[in-house]
Amino acid sequence: MTNDRRLRPVDLARLAGVSTQQIRNYEDAGVLPPAARTASGYRVFGEVHRGALLAYRTLMRGYGPVTATAIMRTVHEGDVPGALALLDAAHAALHEERVSLRAASEALELLAAEPPAPLPRSGGLRIGEVAVLLGVRTSALRVWEGAGLLTPGRERGTGYRVYEPADVRDARLVHTLRRSHYLFDQIRPVLEGLRREGGSAALRAAVAARGEVLTARSRAMIEGASALHAHLDRLTEAGTATGSPADGPERSPG
Repeated sequence: MTNDRRLRPVDLARLAGVSTQQIRNYEDAGVLPPAARTASGYRVFGEVHRGALLAYRTLMRGYGPVTATAIMRTVHEGDVPGALALLDAAHAALHEERVSLRAASEALELLAAEPPAPLPRSGGLRIGEVAVLLGVRTSALRVWEGAGLLTPGRERGTGYRVYEPADVRDARLVHTLRRSHYLFDQIRPVLEGLRREGGSAALRAAVAARGEVLTARSRAMIEGASALHAHLDRLTEAGTATGSPADGPERSPG
């Protein structure tokens, strides 16, 4: 079977808003199926390549360029089950993020609602004791302090850090949020809100924002999977043919 029409690299480049060299790179990477060549060595693309390009660009929005490239390359190597396995793995990872976010939300709500817990002894805790309490390294606590997330006091004379109950609570919150992949700039307003208002409004807002990001990515992944399904149908219709020789050379080598 032949394609309905011949397309030049520049035609695909204009479609995707990229350079003609990027189209060649896509073919070399397996994002596009191999193009036929004229006797003069010019690339000849067709509707199957156009569909592959659209599928890849759609997949990128939900799966990212690395996974999208791997999916398309695997398809064009003839391993459709392997490509679908990559999709399944990405969806499973997204599900795990949702589970983690839900768990973090519940844990953070409890932490934010609780008053600072009494410390094992009076006079505050040293950094090593807090590290053991949280199950982290002292270096992590120092990094969080350097980022302005923690503000422990200092002991007179020695200059040692002293973590009061509120400081330990903040450290627990930072630890929980970091395990859920929150950035420092996302954690900072949560802590500021708790310190300023003593409530969890900022905390809930941060969790809700993360949930919206996951929902948007999930929708993009569904759209990408649909585009891939359409491309697989085109490949089935085309058989093993991915292009057809042109009658003449392109304007420039491709």
